[in-house]
Amino acid sequence: MKTGRLLIVDDNKSALSALKLMLQQEFKEIVCLSNPNQIQAELNQHDFDVTLLDMNFSAGLNTGNEGLYWLKEIKKFSPTTEVIMITAYGDVELAVKALKLGSVDFVLKPWDNEKLLATIRAAHKLSQSHKQLNASKQRESFLKGELQREHELISSSAAMQRVMRLVEKVATTDANVLITGENGTGKEVIAQHIHRLSQRNKGLLINVDMGAIPESLFESELFGHEKGAFTDAKEAKSGKFQLADQGTLFLDEIGNLPLSLQAKMLVALQSRVVYPLGSDKPTPVDIRLITASNANLESRVQEGSFRQDLLYRLNTIKVELPPLREREEDIELLASHFLRIFQQKYHKPNLKLGTQAIRKLNSYHWPGNVRELRHTLEKAVILAESDVLMPSDFDLKAVSTPMNKELPSLAEMEKELIINAMDRYEGNLSLVAQKLGVTRQTLYNKLKRYEL
Repeated sequence: MKTGRLLIVDDNKSALSALKLMLQQEFKEIVCLSNPNQIQAELNQHDFDVTLLDMNFSAGLNTGNEGLYWLKEIKKFSPTTEVIMITAYGDVELAVKALKLGSVDFVLKPWDNEKLLATIRAAHKLSQSHKQLNASKQRESFLKGELQREHELISSSAAMQRVMRLVEKVATTDANVLITGENGTGKEVIAQHIHRLSQRNKGLLINVDMGAIPESLFESELFGHEKGAFTDAKEAKSGKFQLADQGTLFLDEIGNLPLSLQAKMLVALQSRVVYPLGSDKPTPVDIRLITASNANLESRVQEGSFRQDLLYRLNTIKVELPPLREREEDIELLASHFLRIFQQKYHKPNLKLGTQAIRKLNSYHWPGNVRELRHTLEKAVILAESDVLMPSDFDLKAVSTPMNKELPSLAEMEKELIINAMDRYEGNLSLVAQKLGVTRQTLYNKLKRYEL
């Protein structure tokens, strides 16, 4: 299949015709110019993969200086365009100059068709590689920037300012921190902020979603294993504790740690030593521990599903994050922040939040907290049909009266049932799963699906 664009620049119109005829099966589009002064206009309009450029355009001149000039211009305006120089005069010194200025190759007239084809194909592949690399770098740069913006702490509320003052005091120490709050309040963002402000910020921050690890793999994931420690252990593997050495270990949803492993976690935290599965050799670890939970761990202690001594170890400093409904002054601030991110991501730089839309956002109770606000803004930006986001652009769950209440879907009913069960049993996934008649992993997958 023909792909790419080729630009041919030569004052010999017969040469242009011959080259176009020969190469029309190689490229999707070929542009021929007999006047090099038209090069810049073409480069402004099109992105060329390869350019075949004559070295001399003025009658009687064979210095190649004109070609070298236009070579520099092409590379300046289009760095990923690969340029092949063509001349009727074989001059090694001139060829070296062209290569130093960015030419990919040098072809003599009269050319050998097979050699020219091979040279052009190689140049085309090189151009595609450079473009893919540039696109990858741009995407990586964008994602890094977006990731950093996503993890900025945006707040003007008194409730969050109190949290931030506590975080800044704690961050410079090595004290264990327990972050509590509803799902979507930003516990992971706070953990990342603590790591950035800490003396361990040159080390890694290792995130572990405790709810996503099957119970049978907890010990291997946290402490590692030796080759042959169990059936599928074909190679030795470091655990999260080892990976976080000299850095920070963040255990999200620590309430999901099985009671059978809590004693081993306590020993590891007290001794700062772990034993990989299949090994009796202690591995020292130097970590700063941050944990998070949306459950009431004190209640778990009372019911016997969480060790009190482990809670004391985790809970040196407790950071409680308020739900978004208790920090209403942050809603518009966060909405504007997310809008800026999605303006760039979805190429809608002129999109704005209308006054009525802001009022609607402020009046909503946000059960999913900051995470729900972020997803709501992203959806609105994607589907927006004008430059101003209106209330109708935000599909927020309204409280319906019995007269106008529509029959909910099965998915909505399931989501509501899970929310009620999570509230009733204070986020205890094992108990909620038992009461709903599903496995803990199935329940966790549904929580992820419904963004709860």
